[in-house]
Amino acid sequence: MKRGTTLFLKIAVILIGIPVLALCIFLVPKIGDFAGESYPDLAYIKPLVLIDMYAAAIPFYFALYQAFKLLSYIDNNQAFSELSVKALKNIKYCGITISILYLLGMPLYYLMAQKVDPPSFMPMGTAIIFASLVIAVFAAVLQRLLQEAIRIKSENDLTV
Repeated sequence: MKRGTTLFLKIAVILIGIPVLALCIFLVPKIGDFAGESYPDLAYIKPLVLIDMYAAAIPFYFALYQAFKLLSYIDNNQAFSELSVKALKNIKYCGITISILYLLGMPLYYLMAQKVDPPSFMPMGTAIIFASLVIAVFAAVLQRLLQEAIRIKSENDLTV
């Protein structure tokens, strides 16, 4: 594969991370403040919202890092290696983790959605859960295909 293609994908990975970082810096504290102001009798809701959203950002950035490493392996002609399989496995686990974290936070988002007109928190939360699961399943399929390709390649290397 040409280096320009992976360079474009590496730039895309970086450009995906920048808006999420901006959201973490500017929007997540406002969402936490909104949750705290909406339910002043529930003092624990603001920190729970912040913990849930920031905890989901950690596997997101780890998955971006793994995608960047996977593109580097492709650049170095190591696409069919156990390192690539491991990177895909990590991306799969990150997608599952993000889905679980947002699923656990769904009751909090439901409470906040009751205070907003129109209720935008629920569709955003379910979209994040669904997108993360789709990425996890896609990474799992690619991981399995890559393992099979590596197995076939090693068998062919032994027969020659």
